[in-house]
Amino acid sequence: MTQNASLVTDDTLSLCAQIKNVSSKEIIGHVFSVQGLTIQIIVRYSDIGIGSRCYLLTDKKQKIWAEVIGFNAAYVIVMLFDHAYGIKPGQSVYFESSQPTIHPNMEWCGRVLNGLAEPIDDLGALPFGEYAQLLDPPSLPATKRARVKERISVGVKAINTFLTCCKGQRMGIFAGSGVGKSTLLSMLAKNTDCDICILALVGERGKEVKDFLEETLGEDGLKKSIVIVATSDEPPLMRRQSAYLALSLADYYRNQGLSVLCLVDSVTRFAMAQREIGLSAGEPPTTKGYTPSVFTQLAQLLERAGPGLEDHPNSDKTGYVTGLFTVLVDGDDTNEPISDAVRGIVDGHIILDRKIAEQGRFPAIDITKSISRTVPGCHLEHEKEVVKQARKYIALYEDMQDMIRLGAYRKGSDADVDKAITLMKKLHSFLSQTSQEKFSIEASFKFLQECIN
Repeated sequence: MTQNASLVTDDTLSLCAQIKNVSSKEIIGHVFSVQGLTIQIIVRYSDIGIGSRCYLLTDKKQKIWAEVIGFNAAYVIVMLFDHAYGIKPGQSVYFESSQPTIHPNMEWCGRVLNGLAEPIDDLGALPFGEYAQLLDPPSLPATKRARVKERISVGVKAINTFLTCCKGQRMGIFAGSGVGKSTLLSMLAKNTDCDICILALVGERGKEVKDFLEETLGEDGLKKSIVIVATSDEPPLMRRQSAYLALSLADYYRNQGLSVLCLVDSVTRFAMAQREIGLSAGEPPTTKGYTPSVFTQLAQLLERAGPGLEDHPNSDKTGYVTGLFTVLVDGDDTNEPISDAVRGIVDGHIILDRKIAEQGRFPAIDITKSISRTVPGCHLEHEKEVVKQARKYIALYEDMQDMIRLGAYRKGSDADVDKAITLMKKLHSFLSQTSQEKFSIEASFKFLQECIN
């Protein structure tokens, strides 16, 4: 018995897990028509639901995966994860009866995947983990989740002090294009105190992916990260799936008791992909053409992040998913529909301002318009006072900025304004930070204290 047990290797366990995951039933349908982004399929069986997966075989016997998005009389409506080139009428379609799953493990760190969890970094196949994880698992029950308490350092001193985050918190980063959003994300990925980082680039420009991985994120950031990429030219289903895969991986590692940082860039492109899917499925357009399912899917995606079960059976500590979701605001309008919907779901928002970026201050965080809902509850008493004073002087200076520039303000008219003018150079220095710098929470508060004294 001992001799047989010694023959059980990691490869054997991986193979057993794969065999266990093989579907026992296969349903076959046939292509009836192709309309826009959707394909109508004739299927005789009714054992198919929304979200079911199927595939078609190309002439070279390669699988093209698709997902069921709706039904129309006798037809099943599916959308492809790839382009529809070469699809023919009457072509066979093979449905899987089981829900799609992945089998991650810690060896996935440092890898780059597509939305279907397939490697795209030319580093070989992904190791197969022992336990299956649903690609779209349900959110944890709200009453059984642990509370958000312990704060987490993200390495950026402006966020560590004014917008302090806690493990399991969800924050939105709102910015227009070209305001430094990607650079801030890379700083968070490299510097946040977490066990693993899951980063999804949804609808990213193809030419910028390699630059982001090699220069912006860098080797150190990639080592503890899993990056999911879906470029802007990929079908909407693949773009949407990349965000879901990121949260599914985050769920898995949280269930192992780990502290996970999940970054999704951007939620707006996720919403645009869902809008394309919804319109193709026949949904009516509403505000700015977004379909009702967009706002439902947004809530389902964002609610997946957060703390794990308070009493997890498989770990002596609770896992957390700290979610940071970027929102690409339309025309720098933070009140447009997607921005407004996300702001109502997350636990705080970081506003990146174009005017601040044009002044050369990065990260271009507008402190007066940004907020973290865990503040001041996660601050010590002396930290509350430091932040209160610093916010006061920043707000005063911004209110009087035009008068100061025009020379209309006379020194000595208001003692607080005079002090704000004196401190502003130090505070601007505090709010600025290069991508190579990293600050702990304690060092950040010490620096801020020195600025206002």
